[in-house]
Amino acid sequence: MVGLLTLAGLVHAQRSYRGMELPPPELGMIEPEDGDKPAEFVFARLIYSDLYEGQILSERPWHIDSPAAERHFLQGLRRLSAVDARSKEEYVHSTDENLFDYPFLYAVEAGHWSLTDEEVERLREYLLRGGFLMLDDFHGLNEWANFLEGMNRIFPDRPIEELDPSNEAFHTLFDTDSTEQIPGVQMLYTRQVCESCENGGDVPHWRGIYDDDGRLMVLINWNMDLGDAWEHADWPEYPERYTSMAYRMAINYITYAMTH
Repeated sequence: MVGLLTLAGLVHAQRSYRGMELPPPELGMIEPEDGDKPAEFVFARLIYSDLYEGQILSERPWHIDSPAAERHFLQGLRRLSAVDARSKEEYVHSTDENLFDYPFLYAVEAGHWSLTDEEVERLREYLLRGGFLMLDDFHGLNEWANFLEGMNRIFPDRPIEELDPSNEAFHTLFDTDSTEQIPGVQMLYTRQVCESCENGGDVPHWRGIYDDDGRLMVLINWNMDLGDAWEHADWPEYPERYTSMAYRMAINYITYAMTH
């Protein structure tokens, strides 16, 4: 008993930072009771090839913040919109047979992807056939360069454009402000909103790629971390205004993807 109390004290001590008590770590979330119930919308996270094949799943770039980010966000999507959303996420590789069943794909840390030729071809086909890809949580010029190498293989002939704040994707359901940087939880420790601040990570960018009909099919959130804002929605220390903004933005993106 003494040993257990000592261990508990150590764990408790590790969950504070500069005197700030942090919530318990989410090593795993309880499976939603209706997680397998058919629904109009399923939140699909893209699995992609990277340079970290030997690492454990939770350390792979494409898996960062999952499933906590999705399951928090899906609660908000179901509460704040009329979208019939399943309460559990899905992991989808671009080579999966059911790829085209998902009108919306979410990809994180694309600054670390290393796409195969097959992945490149399938993602191009998916997007040109009406799919929508939201990219999130990559920062700085080095990660942008690696992301760009992969994206230029998918669309060598389509420009990446800065999105104007008046773009429809920011106003489908909520009027959102695409000018303010949405930070990751690192802000609580570094006291800086940006990551890679000295390497081009200090300014947020919303960029996109259009198809021939003017439909936005790739939406890039660079130097931002919407996933962290969802994941830490119940942390009192994480500013509520960032979480609210991240929820509204993603709901707009999903609504746009499902209606265009």
